[in-house]
Amino acid sequence: MIIQPMTTIAPLQALHEISGFMELSHLGVIRAVGVDAATFLQGQLTQDVVNMSPGCGKLAAFCNAKGRMQASFVVFKRINDDATDELLMVCSADILSQTLKRLSMFVMRAKVKLADASADFMLYGVVGDAVHTALPVDQIDSGAGQAPVAWSKYDFDGVNAVSLYPGAGIQRMLWCAPKPSAPPQGAALPLSIWHWLDVQSGVAMITQPIFEAFVPQMLNYESVGGVNFKKGCYPGQEVVARSQFRGTLKRRAYLLHSAVEPHVGQEVFHSSDADQPCGAVAAYGANPSGGFDAIVSMQTAAAQAGQLKLAGHSTSVLALLPLPYPLLEDI
Repeated sequence: MIIQPMTTIAPLQALHEISGFMELSHLGVIRAVGVDAATFLQGQLTQDVVNMSPGCGKLAAFCNAKGRMQASFVVFKRINDDATDELLMVCSADILSQTLKRLSMFVMRAKVKLADASADFMLYGVVGDAVHTALPVDQIDSGAGQAPVAWSKYDFDGVNAVSLYPGAGIQRMLWCAPKPSAPPQGAALPLSIWHWLDVQSGVAMITQPIFEAFVPQMLNYESVGGVNFKKGCYPGQEVVARSQFRGTLKRRAYLLHSAVEPHVGQEVFHSSDADQPCGAVAAYGANPSGGFDAIVSMQTAAAQAGQLKLAGHSTSVLALLPLPYPLLEDI
């Protein structure tokens, strides 16, 4: 049986009308301040932090020595009145404390201070037309209705707003503002919408259930700007580079639709082998049209033919959805 990619599912009523904001209570902020802030993070993350311009944010991962991701961030530079180097790293709140502890172990003599700054900032997700209405007119890209480019950053009134990959064709933006600040303009939406659009974007952030489960390419980070192969060393860099340049990538992230609710870390099985899992769920969200969409990291061969099922649900077949971006070819 050939797995037929699902181009659509039951149409969401007024999908194009999804617009507004939601508080991202599941995320937290790590702050890095000091003259060595950028160079310190340069030696720890998969991203080129030193050469990152003030006008952009970046996706980055923090790996162990074996290249397995311990955390992932949206990282960006924050403009200070005193010109002090300050970077903010937005990550899943359930791994923030342990990540901060691990990063702090490597500070040594570097002139950088790391701290949990979650209590100092408000984090919102802005989606749909609200992305444009929330930005000042002089911050919007030229061209009527032109969508902000992914990872572009906008700074105004103390706000840092980073454009993210769209989900289901809907624009998304991460909004970070110091407390107390008014929320972005627009209607308040449930957090569940953000989780679904996150999945639909094809970009999964590391959470506790998948701690050290994947190298960056297993979640397609190299294809969405999360890995810079030209920068210097960082923990696990040799493994990450070897996976890319020797053509040894056997696992990728895929979008799938399920009639039953999955959970992060749940194993996925292929019909050819009922005993050995071919992958695991990295993120999921409830589809407003019914069922659940999930990002599953699995063997590339498993996406070619046969049936895919969640562990414990032998009668419910997963349907493969198209990825919203092209994959970077092995080099």
